[in-house]
Amino acid sequence: MKLGVCAQAFYHLPLDAALKQVAALGLSAMELPVHRANPFVDLESAVAGRGEALRRSFATAGVTISALSNHAEGQLLFGPHSADTDVMFEGDAPAKIAFARKRLALTAELAEAMGVGIVSGFTGCEDYSRWFPWPVEDGYERMMPAFRERMMPVLDDFQRRGVRFAIECHPRQFAYNLDTARLALEAVDHHPALAFNFDPANLMIAGTDPVAFIAELGDRIVHVHAKDGELVAHHAARSGLQAHGAWDRPGRGFRFRVPGWGDLSWKRILTELQTSGYRGVISIEHEDPTFAPIEGIEQAVRHLQPLLFRDPPATSRWW
Repeated sequence: MKLGVCAQAFYHLPLDAALKQVAALGLSAMELPVHRANPFVDLESAVAGRGEALRRSFATAGVTISALSNHAEGQLLFGPHSADTDVMFEGDAPAKIAFARKRLALTAELAEAMGVGIVSGFTGCEDYSRWFPWPVEDGYERMMPAFRERMMPVLDDFQRRGVRFAIECHPRQFAYNLDTARLALEAVDHHPALAFNFDPANLMIAGTDPVAFIAELGDRIVHVHAKDGELVAHHAARSGLQAHGAWDRPGRGFRFRVPGWGDLSWKRILTELQTSGYRGVISIEHEDPTFAPIEGIEQAVRHLQPLLFRDPPATSRWW
């Protein structure tokens, strides 16, 4: 396993300076966003140039790309298609769906050109509130045909390009916990291009033990976010885990933390990943409202680096 990082903590820097900082922190990889609002990559230009400029920048810094990501635009594939998502693309539902398909296709094309085998992202969800069994008990299952209809062409395109779409379980996604991750796989006939970007803090919000997720679906995990979460007991008693408002507002019952500062056991998580056969990048995602960008990354590196498995398990018992 190797430590990498999600790019957002370095958005205040130009790409070359950001990569230099990543290398100085002892990190070997970056997950690179390509949605329109990111400051590092113009997706259309990168595709036209077959990713050569990006390849040079990363090679010069000695940093690899663990995955391309396109969460914001993937969200528009399945919705919601209300004004809430106009910040990503303004238009009616058919226009937003078409935009999502186009941008995901370009993302897969760039990944193929650059030899990056993973794109992480969201799929969206038509009506996330249908997890609650009222007014119909099978409300969530009723969304599966539309999920299949929109996902299958995307997954077929990714498969042709030798790229896997690693969806991230998260609130307001069709797959947000272990049960709905299984529904997503079932909806697309366990398509080989569908995989998971494992984010344990997101699963924690849903009340899912991240280690249980690895134990059951570890063979589908192709990318990992190192993000912790904290149940703030003195606030959760009044607001619960999924409280409204900004992530950094005081009084939240749950907040994201950098690894080592939350409630998750990284020894358990890394052990189960090792057992499941995961040998990829552990990508630090810093969304902790209590730390500045670089300080938070430094804290995460200090906590995780001594815990990483360097080698695969031995093939025979020596004791």
